[in-house]
Amino acid sequence: MLENYLPVLVFIVIGAVVGIMFRVLGFILGPRRPDSAKDSPYECGFEAFEDSRMKFDVRFYLVAILFIIFDLEIAFLFPWAVVLDKIGLVGLAAMTVFLAILVIGFIYEWKKGALEWE
Repeated sequence: MLENYLPVLVFIVIGAVVGIMFRVLGFILGPRRPDSAKDSPYECGFEAFEDSRMKFDVRFYLVAILFIIFDLEIAFLFPWAVVLDKIGLVGLAAMTVFLAILVIGFIYEWKKGALEWE
């Protein structure tokens, strides 16, 4: 039984060794030119202009929710398409209901103006 997992273990070990090797080589051979912008605590390289707890427009969240919804839709469509011949008409009806709910939600957000930008 263990011999079935040996190639996976070898692959993980080789991947870890190569990853660590490149990381160490980059640390050893990489240039070190520190400046105040690189050493600052902000990732963008300059000081923050406003309070970090400012309110965001709700449309940012709606677009994020739309992305998650349609990402999940694709995640469900691929396996469904692979087994469509096995699940038959019941699977087709279930996916039709699923897609109809998603389309209704998309139309609702569109009508509410959630996708309109100023």
